[in-house]
Amino acid sequence: MTGTHPHQTEDSSPRRLLLVGAGGMGRAWLETILAEPRAELVGVVDLDLEAARAALAAAGAAQVPVRDDVVALAERTAADAVVDVTVPAAHHRITTDALLAGYPVLGEKPAAATVPEALSLAAASEVTGRLFMVSQSRSFNPRLFRLRDHARALGTAGVLSTEFFKAPHFGGFREQMAHPLLVDMAIHPFDAARLVLDAEPVSVYCEEHNPPWSWYAGDAAATALFEMTGGARFAYTGSWCSPGRETSWNGSWRLSAEHGTALWDGETEPEVEDVRGGRAADDAATPTRPAVGEGIAGSLAAFLDALAGGPAPMGEVHGNVLSLVMVEAAVESSARRGRVMVDEILERALAKALEAEVRDDVRAALASWPSVRRALTGAPSALPG
Repeated sequence: MTGTHPHQTEDSSPRRLLLVGAGGMGRAWLETILAEPRAELVGVVDLDLEAARAALAAAGAAQVPVRDDVVALAERTAADAVVDVTVPAAHHRITTDALLAGYPVLGEKPAAATVPEALSLAAASEVTGRLFMVSQSRSFNPRLFRLRDHARALGTAGVLSTEFFKAPHFGGFREQMAHPLLVDMAIHPFDAARLVLDAEPVSVYCEEHNPPWSWYAGDAAATALFEMTGGARFAYTGSWCSPGRETSWNGSWRLSAEHGTALWDGETEPEVEDVRGGRAADDAATPTRPAVGEGIAGSLAAFLDALAGGPAPMGEVHGNVLSLVMVEAAVESSARRGRVMVDEILERALAKALEAEVRDDVRAALASWPSVRRALTGAPSALPG
């Protein structure tokens, strides 16, 4: 389902954007905003004002104002929208404040630190009529969309599998996380699997472990098997402490479907073998979605398109929440050593969101949902048509 939001107008003037967060990802977003002709960077917010000034100076934009208050600087600079690149624990507060002040938000993944907080943000978007889009930047990849095109052409999907093997030495917080692979990285292939299969998660069985040579404190390896709507299975196996013959950051993919198989190494064009004699390649010759850009530049372009009156973008919060739910369900399955139903996670998260919500109007929106799944999948979808 697609549509426009009440705040959207068909206006081609550059959008005045306020960036929140001046760390490593913040600097990447700063460069991306400055390079986008349809956007104008009007301010940077960070608790460390010197870090914000240093980031702007390095980008040649020292004249851009900085402050440690999102709404105050947005009002002062007449911003049109907010780009939130803070740590996940801050997403709920910053996004809520911006939405309630009338500003659409483009936020880094995940939508929030927890599923209940993400549901609160979806309800806040409904109440305010303001767009909240989550940047799943790795899904803005034209080769991933080609894989999805091939999947559609090959008929009913049976199994989609992803292998992800890397050995990064990040240092810092990732190496101290309890679930570094699942919580910090797996949301990307989980989101991509939903796109490729045009399907949603039903259940998951997952096991995590930490190889004895791992330099991570938490479990750096995991295998998860998801049942998806329509009956297909999505199998994910990954490790963040796997030196040698590493995969792409996008992983290595294989789709087994009714009429053949498609392979994608995560970097080059997908390969397909159609047992009907090449028909899938012909059927997928025309992409189902025009390219808007790749990576975070693609996320920004899609956000700007939506603000200009275009359809709800891939990553709109309602559709994106189920990618975060896949992460939380996988973590819980690993802890339980058993199969977890996604609807169980959703309904429990709704109860927690209702209990924690401090705004009456947002709580009323949450309470009005007939079911969490229906509320999320009936809203503008993260799966582009």
